[in-house]
Amino acid sequence: MKSVLICCDLFPPAFGPRMGYLCKYLLLNGWKPVVITEDVGENTFSFLADQLIAKQVEVKYIRYYTHTGWLGKMEWGFTFLRDILFGYKDNRFYREALKKIEIHDFNLILCSTYRTFPMRAAARLAQNKNLPLVIDLRDIIEQYAGNEFITHPLPKIAGFDQWIAALFRKRNLTIRNKILRQANGVTTISSWHVSVLKTYNPNTRLIYNGYDPELFFPSDVKSTQFYVTYTGRLLSTAMRDPDLLFQAVQKLLEEEVITPDLFRIRWFVDEKSKRIITHESAKYPNIKPFMEYFGYIPASEIPLILQESAILVLLTNKASNSGPQGVMTTKLFEALAVGKPILSVRGDEGCIEEVITRTCSGLSAHTADEAYQFIKSHYLRWKEGQHTEDNANWDEIKKFSRDSQAQQFIEVFLGCISE
Repeated sequence: MKSVLICCDLFPPAFGPRMGYLCKYLLLNGWKPVVITEDVGENTFSFLADQLIAKQVEVKYIRYYTHTGWLGKMEWGFTFLRDILFGYKDNRFYREALKKIEIHDFNLILCSTYRTFPMRAAARLAQNKNLPLVIDLRDIIEQYAGNEFITHPLPKIAGFDQWIAALFRKRNLTIRNKILRQANGVTTISSWHVSVLKTYNPNTRLIYNGYDPELFFPSDVKSTQFYVTYTGRLLSTAMRDPDLLFQAVQKLLEEEVITPDLFRIRWFVDEKSKRIITHESAKYPNIKPFMEYFGYIPASEIPLILQESAILVLLTNKASNSGPQGVMTTKLFEALAVGKPILSVRGDEGCIEEVITRTCSGLSAHTADEAYQFIKSHYLRWKEGQHTEDNANWDEIKKFSRDSQAQQFIEVFLGCISE
């Protein structure tokens, strides 16, 4: 049995579906994964973590933060500075990973991250132990419209936040690009990402995010209300803009097509995202009675929420040189898998739109009228007792399963091992 050491920034029970599901399907394909990751104190994917524990996947969690509230913010700031100045997080990660390498016979190292950490630790391990290194980048700094790649807000004092953000960006890109040139292989999540990263490593391959076919599949769940559903986060309206959706609903209301007792817009979001949505929707006060807010929910509950919905919303924005670009959220593939029509607003005219078109799974709307016509058509069909599924191309959709994703990773691994 071949074995891979996975070094990643996030892993279940935190929001780390890509590596979590990869471990699940690597096991089914005869590979042994061992994971080292940061403990971020989240439980979104507890069910997947439990499955992996049951299958005896070895995971080492490193906890960098122990406080909450103001103490937690101070601790984060102190760690942030130590990391910028001295590479604190990667150095500690390296020491923990070294213990695993001493007791396991690994064939290669896979480092998966959305920014940079823990790439330096993984590269150092690969070099010192003469192991092939594959870098998996789920997101890259260049895709963002602003400073959304920084997870915590910076203090806004005389431009201090912009100075820190610029320094952080430059530092991360310098580190990332140097390691990419050293890697045996690179994987990423969209064709746009591939085009950017091939500049630094020509052996860059596209492996989309995906869905677990054991959880996400079409189901004839009946509902007494027409649910338009969004699950996820909003970092900013520059990245994900709901305005066309609000315009479309406003027009449906004005024409007396919809009523709040039957038509509901459901938001399964965190508090920060809720504040952005309520602020943006306040421009259309008449639609407030149609809106329902729920907090973040465990990932295990998402399949039923999608299956009972009539339309699934993806919030996006038009791709541009200043961002967003190449963003391929996991929510897209989960929506594809349940067979419900997808409404992408504002359509990105890029990678997401290409997948929606290729799979015949919905609409990437460029105008409010397009969104209005799409919702109205499905709503009137639903009122007549008809299903809202589109005539999706299932041969294409099946290519995005997590099992297929694992097969693609294995191909990359075997290619690096044989070099």
